[in-house]
Amino acid sequence: MIYLDYNATTPLAPEAATAMQPYLGKIYGNPSSLHAYGQQMRLALGKARQQVANLLNCYPSQIIFTSGGTESNNLALIGYTLANRREGNHIITSQIEHPAILNVCSYLETRGFQISYLPVNHAGQVEPETLRKAIQPNTILVSIMHANNETGAIQPISQLVEIAHANNAVFHTDAAQSCGKIAVDVQKMKVDMLSMAGHKLYGPTGCGALFVASHIKLQNILFGAGQELGLRPGTENVVSIVGLGVACKIATEKLTENNNWLLKCSDRFYQLIKEAYPDVRLNGSWQDKLPNTLNLSFPGWQAQELLEQIPQVAASAGSACHSGQDTISPVLAALGIELKQAQGSIRFSTGRFTTLEEIDLAAKLIIKALQKKPISQNSVNETNLGET
Repeated sequence: MIYLDYNATTPLAPEAATAMQPYLGKIYGNPSSLHAYGQQMRLALGKARQQVANLLNCYPSQIIFTSGGTESNNLALIGYTLANRREGNHIITSQIEHPAILNVCSYLETRGFQISYLPVNHAGQVEPETLRKAIQPNTILVSIMHANNETGAIQPISQLVEIAHANNAVFHTDAAQSCGKIAVDVQKMKVDMLSMAGHKLYGPTGCGALFVASHIKLQNILFGAGQELGLRPGTENVVSIVGLGVACKIATEKLTENNNWLLKCSDRFYQLIKEAYPDVRLNGSWQDKLPNTLNLSFPGWQAQELLEQIPQVAASAGSACHSGQDTISPVLAALGIELKQAQGSIRFSTGRFTTLEEIDLAAKLIIKALQKKPISQNSVNETNLGET
């Protein structure tokens, strides 16, 4: 098997697994306990919190550990809107957000909040002027993802934050896909809240974090004891948090190296397929996207049909969170991709452990499968391909 689905989940880094091992048996205790067993767990929490903070360039006290990106998003959106409802009831997000944002917004609509869903351009980006026009006097929160999980499109976060802050709105970003792949600096971005997920950057599943700027007031959405500043009650999942911390440490130290490798692998993969099969189309833009992500459409093919021809290659038809659905990806629809092109769309995402040998073999297998159904270059509608 050749794994090209790193955007769905990453394997656990060996360094993280090694660091976690003692906490599966040898080292134990409740971090809230005052005795030595508890205090060694609290020290482990503190170390991991610092490692996460180093990756995001913030203070450790601004990191709240959660069960993953979904919970982080829920805490950010629900926690902020409920705590600040008197300031307004309008929320702005985009049409290409992950369900962990869109479904939260749907819930908040049932609680009396108004939601505006911003469109994106053909590159998959929210244009700053679009946000500027959507802002209302009662807008209290803007939530736009840092990078899209399906196309890899990176949003102009700093420009969007500037507009939100100029209109007294708080800004949250879902950075689950960008952390560990590109620089994620909350000081430079000036975001107020940021969500991350451990299993997207070679940490364990079931663990994530939420950055919350010191001036932000949240209402807890779970109720219990006072862990994580009272915002996330429940005994901390120390073993997973230790793994998350080490994964963040590796990401911090090897960011440039990993970024260059991801780009080299994905660029080689695309060029090999493009040379042999010119009809292939890149959904979105080559610029301003994650270095590891390729969303490719193969005219004349259904995505699942092609994937069945290459069982040795693990990739996703659309995004993993939408697999099994007959409808086209809402993300591709938002980009204005035609129905037939979207139905033949597959996301390939490389990772830290991808090799050039795997890239070459995967491309060879795909090209061999594509040759079973040649498509005329003239059969493609060049006026609406989504590629820029």
